[in-house]
Amino acid sequence: MSIIYEDKDIKIEIESSEIPWLKIFTLKPYKEMSEVPRDIRIKIYDLLDTIEKEMITYYKPIKINIASFGNYLPNVHWHIMARFEEDSYFPEPMWGKKQRDARLDLPIFETFKNTLIEKIKLV
Repeated sequence: MSIIYEDKDIKIEIESSEIPWLKIFTLKPYKEMSEVPRDIRIKIYDLLDTIEKEMITYYKPIKINIASFGNYLPNVHWHIMARFEEDSYFPEPMWGKKQRDARLDLPIFETFKNTLIEKIKLV
């Protein structure tokens, strides 16, 4: 896992995948979103919004998936994924049954990451 942003409350990691996939984690071990202090919840929601908008602008996916499960890692974290009709799992979730072997031709992730980091600094 590669961390692209971290402050005193949260960190954002890249999930290794064929699709653009980021995860936001709280640094303190809150089990549920309702336990997260309001200011950090607002920060997380603002980051979800910023990441989603940048994924839409840069990758032009068919859909953005945002999920929070935490069954294996019982602290608050969110998954943000850009989905494409031709990805290996679509329309299933990325944890679902593989539908095909995909070879996506997506724009360079590094450019997306660098632009996103600059926008996150403004949140």
